[in-house]
Amino acid sequence: MLGMVRKFCRMPVLFRRFIQATFFLGIAGGIFESIFNNFLSDTFQISAAMRGLLEFPRELPGFLVVVATGLFFFLPETALAAGAAFAVGLGMIGLAIFGGGWWLMVVFTVLWSAGVHLLMPLTDSITMHLADADNRGTRLGQVRAAGIAASAVGCGSVWGLMQYVQLSYANMFLLGGCVAILAGLVFLQMQLPGAHLKRPRWIWRRDYWLFYVLSVLFGARKQVFITFGPWVLIRLFDQPAHVIAKLWIAAALLGIFFQPLLGRLIDRLGERTILMADSVCVFLVCTGYGLSHLVPDPRIALWLLYGCFIGDLLLFGVNMARTTYLSRIVERPDHVAPTLSLGVTINHAVSMCMPILGGLLWVAYGHQMVFACAAGVAVVMLIFSSMIRVPGDGLKPLTAPGRGSVSD
Repeated sequence: MLGMVRKFCRMPVLFRRFIQATFFLGIAGGIFESIFNNFLSDTFQISAAMRGLLEFPRELPGFLVVVATGLFFFLPETALAAGAAFAVGLGMIGLAIFGGGWWLMVVFTVLWSAGVHLLMPLTDSITMHLADADNRGTRLGQVRAAGIAASAVGCGSVWGLMQYVQLSYANMFLLGGCVAILAGLVFLQMQLPGAHLKRPRWIWRRDYWLFYVLSVLFGARKQVFITFGPWVLIRLFDQPAHVIAKLWIAAALLGIFFQPLLGRLIDRLGERTILMADSVCVFLVCTGYGLSHLVPDPRIALWLLYGCFIGDLLLFGVNMARTTYLSRIVERPDHVAPTLSLGVTINHAVSMCMPILGGLLWVAYGHQMVFACAAGVAVVMLIFSSMIRVPGDGLKPLTAPGRGSVSD
């Protein structure tokens, strides 16, 4: 731990501030993610189909993120990040005060979601700006590790305060919202001279076609697990909020070491190898979720699901390989932020629909069918990941048929 503190103190000042903001957001995220599904189940007693339907408005801001970044193209990315952090905080505070009513819950969940989804491309883009060309994966790994360590703190607060102090969901949302506001204040203190102040509003290039395809597949893959992974534990195995928090803590503690290692492996082995390995691991996680009901001993089945839940959370970090892949193929540095934003929009076009379909499949055929379809997505991910070619990897570059672009 002392060595990590010393390494943090040796980092550049701007990067340290960025890590601080990321840490605050991680705490807020850990609180939200570990209680939201239990909050829905305990407060509204909704079905799997309704849970899937709720993902449409919750994921809608992700679909619109490219519009938001385009409209505010004239603002520094740190200012946009501050606004997004404030949206996260206000959304959680709104849930704390008004979350007992269905429609107000939906409104403030969408506000929270708008902030979270706007931060997705901005965080990666700011990291790319603060990194050198040869350590982008390493820097992303450090940022992800800080966020994951912070999420452990957030989940730990859920575990301790809800299990032993008996704090309510409202109190936990209020705590998370205040911490997110602190992140916004840190972002306002960051100044990145000349960084993307005159970036294009929107970018669409056929040369980036594989990044777009991978974004679609990631959207399908992630939403199945975000929505229905916890739902298996909560609805089929009656796991309370503090148990979900413990699983997040376990994933976070492992992620503190896993994410920097993953970043270094991306720099060393390349995006193609890492993303192909990720596809195989996702397939195995899908198999575990889908076949857990066949395990005779419920205790073993439950531990299998714990492993799948933690493993999947760790695998979400592989998304940084898609970011570094994009940074290596873009024609201009200022294409990174708008293209990442478009990637978020593309994957959320899928994310909004997948939970609805998954909920209907769950009701009609059981949870196993949902994860069987997700396993099929993993196979397609493997195929397209094998097509990755980047400068310097010794492989012939791939291009889509025809070349062209639309940019503003």
